[in-house]
Amino acid sequence: MIRGTAAGVPFLARPPERPTSATPLVVGWHLMDPPRSEAAMAAAVPMAAVPAWRVYLGLPEHGERAPAGGQQEITRRAAEDYVLKLIDPIVSAASGEFPAALHALRSRLETNGPLGLFGGSAGGAVALQVLTEQDVEVTAAALVNPVAQLERVADGAAKWFGTPYPWTGQSRAAAARLDFVARAGELAKRRPDLALLLVRGDQDEPEFREPLGELARALDAELIDIPGMEHALAAEIDAKRVDAAFSEWFGRHLNPPLL
Repeated sequence: MIRGTAAGVPFLARPPERPTSATPLVVGWHLMDPPRSEAAMAAAVPMAAVPAWRVYLGLPEHGERAPAGGQQEITRRAAEDYVLKLIDPIVSAASGEFPAALHALRSRLETNGPLGLFGGSAGGAVALQVLTEQDVEVTAAALVNPVAQLERVADGAAKWFGTPYPWTGQSRAAAARLDFVARAGELAKRRPDLALLLVRGDQDEPEFREPLGELARALDAELIDIPGMEHALAAEIDAKRVDAAFSEWFGRHLNPPLL
């Protein structure tokens, strides 16, 4: 694997066997739950069968960019303000830094091939925000258990932190930006030809599962339910099933068979 930074964003890149200037580029973001780093995501979802560059970006506040205190500090921020001190700043920062990182990756890896995006949980929300807001050409995307509707997820977080989330005007505005069910029309208008795969665990929490089903219907996306899988990709069998689904999707849509 190749390790480096692209416009300040840490990454790991898995090369195909015979890369050319037309080789597809598949780029994505890890979860905040396991696998919660670019290295862990690369190990869990290697997509080895896909003849493309597979690039794993580190989320802000994780890995090399983790705050002092590491995961304990991340948990403290989540408990203090799940929306404004955790999800929104990380997702929005990752989305905002992506175009420059993509430009640097294309230069470093010497490829102008079609682009695929992937991600899980908060990393999936990054991909959805890029798809909705950023002016980059994307051919296909595959997401697992993404945050599709932040308001539902923040309200559901009450069971983790023991108290309801204290909504304010500022946090509702942030949640509205990360409500991809409500913004599905924007995404569809920007990406009318996008091949979108949504994967969810049938044991994930309803605040993740239900909006994802609504998003799939709104975008006419392909939806796969994985029996027995929860939110994280902590179990090897779950990671393998997600890897297989992602690999088939990108292999089909980024490398169409010759006619």
